[in-house]
Amino acid sequence: MKLDILAIGVHPDDVELGCSGTLINEIKKGKKAGIVDLTQGELSTRGTVETRYQESANAAMIIGALVRENLKMRDGFFRNDEAHQLQVIETIRKYQPEIVIGNILDDRHPDHGRAGHLISDACFLSGLAKIETKDKSGITQSKWRPKYYLQYMQDWYHEPDLLIDISNVFEQRMKSIEAYGTQFHTSAGDAGGPQTYISTPDFLESVIARARMLGKRIGVKYAEGFITEKKIGIKSLDALIQMET
Repeated sequence: MKLDILAIGVHPDDVELGCSGTLINEIKKGKKAGIVDLTQGELSTRGTVETRYQESANAAMIIGALVRENLKMRDGFFRNDEAHQLQVIETIRKYQPEIVIGNILDDRHPDHGRAGHLISDACFLSGLAKIETKDKSGITQSKWRPKYYLQYMQDWYHEPDLLIDISNVFEQRMKSIEAYGTQFHTSAGDAGGPQTYISTPDFLESVIARARMLGKRIGVKYAEGFITEKKIGIKSLDALIQMET
């Protein structure tokens, strides 16, 4: 299945926190989008692998993603090496996305930055014909390089290169985040377990506050921000006019 957008997160819930509003926006416009989690989040203090799978499936339904899969890399111990790069390359070639959205290159959690570099490298290497990969049926895959790798912001603030208005889908975005009831203090309360950095009410309040702050930058209520190493161009000034409508 060819996708327009492939969102990748090292942990289940990274995509929801980082870019779910943008995914929902694009899906509502008819784009095909999927989600890939690199790890099962097995080192999380709260919840289990089983509950994370159920929560991630529920979140994918809320978002409207066509597919969600997990590459089952080792949480906390995966590396940006050939073996892991090939796993991501196979996934990119499988879905042939025009745009990949994934982890940022530098963040509080070392897994985030390591995953960001892994995904970025795999996006480039996936376009090299001499790197051979096969699908699950043993058929050699064609090379494929996404046009853009957009990095979503996570814990640390980075000045965004691109801001996307998510005001019309903000409530749906928050529902996808709250699908992770074992991880966050949601509107339904706390599912219980040891308190963690992300399980306090303050954490989700900070997620909302950032979306408001980014929205203010472009004159809307809520926005998501992205960083890209590749410059973004437009074909005509009409694109700027459309942003104001």
